[in-house]
Amino acid sequence: MNWPSHGANPQYLYEQVGIKKPENLIDFSANINPLGPPAFLKEKWLEFYDVINQYPDPYGLKLRNIIAEREEVSTQNVILGNGGAELIALVGRLLAGKQVLIVEPAFSEYEQVCQSNGCVISYHLVNEDTWDLSMDSLVEKLSNVQAVFLCNPNNPTGVYYRLSTVRKLAEVCREHNVYLIIDEAFYDFLVDYEKTVPLLKEYSNLLILRSMTKMFGIPGIRLGYALGNTSLLEKITAFQPHWSVNGLAMMAGEECYKDEVFLRKSVDYIRNEREKIIPALMASGYQVSPSQVNFYLLRDPELDNQFELFEFLLKKGLVPRHTMNFPVLEGKWLRFAIKSNEENDVLMEALLQWKKLH
Repeated sequence: MNWPSHGANPQYLYEQVGIKKPENLIDFSANINPLGPPAFLKEKWLEFYDVINQYPDPYGLKLRNIIAEREEVSTQNVILGNGGAELIALVGRLLAGKQVLIVEPAFSEYEQVCQSNGCVISYHLVNEDTWDLSMDSLVEKLSNVQAVFLCNPNNPTGVYYRLSTVRKLAEVCREHNVYLIIDEAFYDFLVDYEKTVPLLKEYSNLLILRSMTKMFGIPGIRLGYALGNTSLLEKITAFQPHWSVNGLAMMAGEECYKDEVFLRKSVDYIRNEREKIIPALMASGYQVSPSQVNFYLLRDPELDNQFELFEFLLKKGLVPRHTMNFPVLEGKWLRFAIKSNEENDVLMEALLQWKKLH
């Protein structure tokens, strides 16, 4: 079966699985803030109209300045991207033909981009029982590669590796002259995030990728940024076309970072839902990953492959993210986004029904 490589757009999933798409769906496959875009974006949308007939700033200086001030770095340490996907694609161009290590399971885009750029790819698999990074084993593999991809917080598990672990990895990567690419697309959903940006002053081999589409619920706009050493960013932007980030996206980004209340409200809401959902599912006999963000992995331990449960939910119009294309997981788990309180209750009711029937 030709499984879709990403969440969202569930119509393609139903086509591949051969199930008629129900009229009403709840899509748990896309990890977007359940509170949706901030209300002020709708209120200011007519103001954004004025930029449609203007070329956007190809350097995105205003938004880069805002990000730089927030992160306490120079504007030269920030570049913008048309979503995290473009930034990953640019990194792939930088790494063309090189040997790359991907810590798995991870966002499938790393592998796809590296393959398209002729990289020699190897994998470091986390321990599925504990989700431990197995640092000693990981370090042993660094002498044979030029770059490492680490998704932290991890997508799809939701597991967060602490700053001490990241620092140790950055140190060993520097010793081996290896780029360390850390994808922090979901960092702003964490309750107790430990800042990695200060490490940029010590490690010129470190690159941090960020997405603004997840927290602010704006995947249709496409906006992300990267933080790193100036010379490293210059190498990356050499592959980037002018105006890859549109003017609407930059204006939206500028407005989003003015609202700290929305960020705090979102983090608190998702934490409360997560603390309600995960213990209840575990008490019902499911295994759930120890996620600290806005999604989690789930499996029925009575099933090796979760396809039967997957089909059951799809027929009810509840769309999980399959894990067939995640090394380590390979269909043994399903991923669910944390949605609204009402939608989460609908899912939990369906999962409880599954357990009663099986």
